[in-house]
Amino acid sequence: MAGVQPAQPSSSATARIALLGDRNTEFVTHRELDAVLELLPEGIDAAWLATDDPGARQLSNLDGLWVVPGSPYRDNAAVFEAIRYARESGMPLLGTCSGFQYTVIEFARNVAGIDAAHAELDPSAKEPMIAPLACSLIGEQRTVQCVAGTRLAEICGTAPFPGFHWCGYGLAESFVERLSEHGLTTCASAPDAGVEAVELASHPFLIATLFQPQVGATQTQTLHPLIDAFLAAAQESATRGVTPS
Repeated sequence: MAGVQPAQPSSSATARIALLGDRNTEFVTHRELDAVLELLPEGIDAAWLATDDPGARQLSNLDGLWVVPGSPYRDNAAVFEAIRYARESGMPLLGTCSGFQYTVIEFARNVAGIDAAHAELDPSAKEPMIAPLACSLIGEQRTVQCVAGTRLAEICGTAPFPGFHWCGYGLAESFVERLSEHGLTTCASAPDAGVEAVELASHPFLIATLFQPQVGATQTQTLHPLIDAFLAAAQESATRGVTPS
């Protein structure tokens, strides 16, 4: 798998990153996130931020936001607001699993003008944008293929790679073209999952994936190239002072 240079310490700034989600160590995916926190390089200050913490609605002191798995969140509205803030302010944003799902919904509602629904949050929705997958991917791996020419392909390469999943919902194919027309590009796909990742080319760094790049950190003691790229973007944001303090 292709990679980028890991985030390097900055002499002028420390990148402050929040893992927005409701930590539960019963989840293997959350234990893997804890492992990621242990592997961070110098110059990166990252910590969990609960969705019902007041800080979830006061993000101006951050340089990066990672919306992590675990929906429904204790405060869904705070998650949507946080994603919107990161998108509009240019703060580097990584969304994984339910972070992917909520990123898509936020963009659809506030940019594409689509009254988008999430089947997990609104089971009665007639045509949910985030809908049950044809095959539930709880604890499953699928072969992820990045789309050549996308930012994700630059980070991970175009060779297929295994992606770990713990989800039952994904982006309905009927909405893909409309989202793309407004700038949210499909950058990876996989069997049974359909769209695996989306990105916003006009944003300094906005990538959301259905697969969970943190899984494997406990065993390998290394970070996935996508995580390295996100950290590097947050470091650049901190160094340039893009995010207000």
